[in-house]
Amino acid sequence: MFRQHRRDFLKRAATGGIAAAFAISGTKASGRVLGANDRVRIAVAGVNGRGQQHITAYGEMRDVEIAWLVDPDSRLFASRSAAVQKLAGNTPQCVQDFRRVLDDPTLDAVSLVTPNHWHALLAVWACQAGKDVLVEKPCSHNISEGRRIVEAARKYGRIVQHGTQRRSDPRFVKLTADVRSGKFGKLRLAFIKIHRPRETIGVRPAEQPPAELDYNLWVGPAPVHPYRSNLVPYDWHWIWDFGNGEIGNLGSHQLDVARWAMPAGAAPQRVVSLGGRFGYRDQGQTPNTQLTVFDCGDVKLMCAQRGLVDRKAVKVTVEFHTAEGVIREGRFFPHGQSEGEPIPGAPAGGFADLGRLHFRNFIDCIRSRRREELSAEILEGHRSTLLAHLGNLSYRLGEEVPFGKPPGSLGGDPLAGEAFEDLQRHLADAAGLDLGGATYRLGRTLRFDAQAERFVGDPDADQRLTRPYRSPFVVPEQV
Repeated sequence: MFRQHRRDFLKRAATGGIAAAFAISGTKASGRVLGANDRVRIAVAGVNGRGQQHITAYGEMRDVEIAWLVDPDSRLFASRSAAVQKLAGNTPQCVQDFRRVLDDPTLDAVSLVTPNHWHALLAVWACQAGKDVLVEKPCSHNISEGRRIVEAARKYGRIVQHGTQRRSDPRFVKLTADVRSGKFGKLRLAFIKIHRPRETIGVRPAEQPPAELDYNLWVGPAPVHPYRSNLVPYDWHWIWDFGNGEIGNLGSHQLDVARWAMPAGAAPQRVVSLGGRFGYRDQGQTPNTQLTVFDCGDVKLMCAQRGLVDRKAVKVTVEFHTAEGVIREGRFFPHGQSEGEPIPGAPAGGFADLGRLHFRNFIDCIRSRRREELSAEILEGHRSTLLAHLGNLSYRLGEEVPFGKPPGSLGGDPLAGEAFEDLQRHLADAAGLDLGGATYRLGRTLRFDAQAERFVGDPDADQRLTRPYRSPFVVPEQV
């Protein structure tokens, strides 16, 4: 019988040529069981930026071995490998192609810190190969991808943690539980504010990628764009084929906190998003100013993003508006009172510890095999990430309209109307925008069936639940 090489098998399975129901000899899928004294062997994929924090967190754990470092840019290997050696005393293997680590039968888990467009495919491949997964936020580049990761986790019995680390922060655990229980009154609105400076990425010419960067691997599932120095390593966030804008970046954390505090079963039914890329002209595509309004039944959700602010005006937080008052930056302001009452132990802002507790929770659950003990199990991550995708889909399906035309799709909601007026004042001040002659993108109002994860009466929007993939880097429809 022909014995196919595992790597070739995975390539074909990922492109849909082979049913994905397989077990790979030598992995945990075929019986590797961790003993109390065994170290969890992990690969970190994506070792620039946030990936360095993954290396630090795992390197400090005595029961974890960073066995592999993976990145298309081999220029990073020497310094990151030295960091592992200094922290943990071992020298990891370094490779550019993630598929090579799946051949290691002693590897237990992978930690994915790649650009967004790679998250889902790497997570599915890892689950198919019998590896547990921590996937950074947002777990997916589109709605369909998130569901594929959930299905892969269930089918292959994998522990899959989402990188929304506030779920492991005791302060957020208590605050969201108190809001959800009605301790401060019935929740009516969760209002996210993401005010973070985002400067222009400029206009850069196409050029040859550095010889040490495997740019074909970096692009992976996405359409090929000419290499530019304002694309790699970070500003891909603002290009639709690779990133999801600020609502999918910092917004992923805040949307998760907001949804976490909502009543059980609350889900998006209707969404509209508006805004634009103001203040400069560059090669970025995603909005630097965006207002997104979600109808989740008895509770509303708003997300206001501003990139044209200075560093003194940074604000990344969620306000909870209840029947009895407003929770803002660790204080409760009863209606009619300007002085807030401190909430013991509540977070004062939207930033959290960089995640040591979150990584520890992941490793502990790898050992116990109890996915219900994960702080941010992938189903929760998918449901929160889905909100960012809904906002972006509404925005991208919209049309340019003059600021003089009020957005009737906000439904007359006074808080939403006030937020739109505030957005206009901000643009006039921060960008010097003449609102009399300027336009903004008013997104399409989308109705959503959260149970089916499809749009209601909008086949055009349904087509955007997924995307075309570049062979052989194809997220399979059936995992």
